[in-house]
Amino acid sequence: QVQLVESGGGSVQAGGSLRLSCAASGGTFSRYDMAWFRQAPGKEREFVAAIRRNSDGTYYTDSVKGRFTISRDNAKNTVYLQMNSLKPEDTANYYCAAATWIGTWYSDRTEYDYWGQGTQVTVSS
Repeated sequence: QVQLVESGGGSVQAGGSLRLSCAASGGTFSRYDMAWFRQAPGKEREFVAAIRRNSDGTYYTDSVKGRFTISRDNAKNTVYLQMNSLKPEDTANYYCAAATWIGTWYSDRTEYDYWGQGTQVTVSS
């Protein structure tokens, strides 16, 4: 059983930056593909970014390409999401997720086995 704990959320003005972290415990972190999803009030949870277990593949939703970077440190059991040039539409609760294998369906939330509790990101204009 893998436990995921997100941190690093907060309030920032448009154009600012935040770095989210997700610390994993209870499993062998390097065996999991990892992802970030987000959910705004009244909307469905949506895919943001994913990274394969050996960092040999990263994927992003179109709206964050060039602004967000996903990375991981398997020695620290942590995955990160560096968010730059933030926009008000990035406001959401951000969730970390882990999967034993995501294949080509990395944006499908049903592929993920474990979820964190989320961290709130608020971007003001």
